[in-house]
Amino acid sequence: MLDKIIYNTVLSQTLSPCGKYLVAGNIYGQLAVFDLDNIFNPVIELLTSEFNKPKHIHTLESGSQVCSLVSTKKFLVVGTVNQILGWDWKSLGHSKLGKPAWNITIRPRSLFENCDINSLWCSEDEEKIYAGCGDNKIYVHNLEDGRLVNSYEGHSDFVHCVHGNGKQIISSGEDGLVLLWDTRTKKSHNKIEPHRNSKVQRHDIGKWVGAAALGNDWIICGGGPRLSLWHLRSLDVVTVFDLPDNGIHVAFFHDDCVFAGGVSKHLYQLSYSGDIRVELPVSATTVYSAVLRTNPRKVLSIAGSSPEIDLCTTFNYRDQVLHFR
Repeated sequence: MLDKIIYNTVLSQTLSPCGKYLVAGNIYGQLAVFDLDNIFNPVIELLTSEFNKPKHIHTLESGSQVCSLVSTKKFLVVGTVNQILGWDWKSLGHSKLGKPAWNITIRPRSLFENCDINSLWCSEDEEKIYAGCGDNKIYVHNLEDGRLVNSYEGHSDFVHCVHGNGKQIISSGEDGLVLLWDTRTKKSHNKIEPHRNSKVQRHDIGKWVGAAALGNDWIICGGGPRLSLWHLRSLDVVTVFDLPDNGIHVAFFHDDCVFAGGVSKHLYQLSYSGDIRVELPVSATTVYSAVLRTNPRKVLSIAGSSPEIDLCTTFNYRDQVLHFR
């Protein structure tokens, strides 16, 4: 158990729709459920020891790592190995997790291969779940009945990230591609190859793109190539961010800021022009997950290669350090 504590790595997080729970998933197939009400308003007698630890730790029956998490109004959706599982949020408050409400199996290309569900994104109407997977594909399932609606093929290596905005989807992968998809035509209509751009490429780190996100007019992406901002219509690189990282795993837009992290001891908040607004120290040596919510409470949670999870309510500094142990 000592080794698990030392080498715990948190790959994914999500917040419940009500804002009461933070759920984090690790490489050991565990889901830690933190009660944010108790963390922000701790009972005095628990203040010294227990308030910043999980209310419950659930272990997946398969024992497979928790690669990705996303929440809908009703379900906690868990991406693991070969499976996407859904639990009703109401069941998360119990000491025993129980069986999932539904289970989608992603079948690998052969019996001897496994398919990690590396990234999950839920459509804004919460009707479809998009899964970026280790078999180089993006699968689209209907959330109501689990039916496979479509699969997108265009990557030649495993998909790291999938994200959407309206009728458009973006994905990034180990192959160095950032692909744009139209959900109406179900085809990739544009692509970016950051590793081929002399301003962005970092040959010593690699061509993989670990994170990509869509804004209304912009794309943010990074990985082996430097974190960079691209104009959505022209696909020209507008800003190349000068960060002391060795790989990007997290990148997203919030208000007029870019949030980004990876192989660095900081999570960065950046202006579109490239200025570092906040350089937030974090517990992990590599950031694999950052989730942000402004309603019903303002909270930013940052996790990665550490059993410690950093919790911020102002987005400028750490208010709390949670312990996944």
